[in-house]
Amino acid sequence: MIIDFNKIDGIDVAHMNGGEGEVNAKMEVNEIGRFVECIIPPKASIGNHPQESNHDINYIISGEGISVCDGVEEILKPGVCHVCPKGSSHSIINTGDEDLVFFTIVPK
Repeated sequence: MIIDFNKIDGIDVAHMNGGEGEVNAKMEVNEIGRFVECIIPPKASIGNHPQESNHDINYIISGEGISVCDGVEEILKPGVCHVCPKGSSHSIINTGDEDLVFFTIVPK
């Protein structure tokens, strides 16, 4: 299976999960799970939210930020994979001067 994100239109989501600013996301949902390419501009964030369906796996492509998972702050930078386990809550915040770009997988 190939998912070509070059052919998926991004949507701008204001205040995603109560976060700051606007986030852009390209999403594919299928029988395996959710696959999301996400861009958080500087000073924007995804607000704190629970992971109810499954683990949330986030691989950082570029930019800098932090994730707060169950109250624990984790530094996000290229090459880092942040995992928020099912049943936990987390937020993602861009703390840098450029877009924070990452890829998320939420298995079914």
